[in-house]
Amino acid sequence: MKDFQDKAVYVVGGSSGIGLATARLLAKEGSHVIIFARRKEILESALREVEAQRIVQGQRFACRQLDVSIREQVKVVMSKAVTDFGVPDVLVNCAGRARPFCFEDVTYERFDETMKVNLYGTWNTVSALVSHMKENGGYIVNVSSIAGFIGVFGYTDYSASKFALIGFSEALRSEMKQYGIMVSVLCPPDTDTPGLQEENKTKPPECMAISARAKLIQPEIVARALIKGMRKEEFLIVPNSDGKFTLMMKRLFPGLVNYIMDRDIDKCRRS
Repeated sequence: MKDFQDKAVYVVGGSSGIGLATARLLAKEGSHVIIFARRKEILESALREVEAQRIVQGQRFACRQLDVSIREQVKVVMSKAVTDFGVPDVLVNCAGRARPFCFEDVTYERFDETMKVNLYGTWNTVSALVSHMKENGGYIVNVSSIAGFIGVFGYTDYSASKFALIGFSEALRSEMKQYGIMVSVLCPPDTDTPGLQEENKTKPPECMAISARAKLIQPEIVARALIKGMRKEEFLIVPNSDGKFTLMMKRLFPGLVNYIMDRDIDKCRRS
């Protein structure tokens, strides 16, 4: 996927944050973009932002309301989208949620909801579209997180879902290669999005102490890194140098990473 001109792009979770930034950037690349999200007013406002990036008159744009956690709804909405908008050349699964709490404060219902949105939601959209994509090939990007390869205090349910996404994507990549469908995983660090603002409302102090080490980046930077990574066909796309360093340290020196986080947690508790 070197050129996105005239490609049909589905961005799930495209009404804000990284999803919206990705949709805008791909519109600037000449793609036909359809975005999916739950809330109608925000979705329609986002669509106007994406349409404003049009570079040629023939580009097509659309939006559809969708709750990715409801399998039957995903099947119906995606089937109609394929009929109306065409088979996707690119599918970006960016819908997700995080509500950090200490493990014992995470109810089963909250854990279940996190898994349904972050993991099942991605499974639902891929399973609804992959049979259509197999004929001509394409690209699937699933959005995980730095917390998808490092378990972080306060994110037991979130990390479980995001670790699972990486494993799912790795297996899917192997299966889809024969059909010319590439699969990548995007692992952004803390990004300045409405989702992060919601996270900060419930973060335990220990989690805030760990997060203080990370530099906050803008969704546009993540979107640019995503497009660059897709052009290189990278499996694991980590947007910035801090994130890449963290990944390297986790692979080579996992004990040191745990020591640093434990030290930050102890310091936070003492204060």
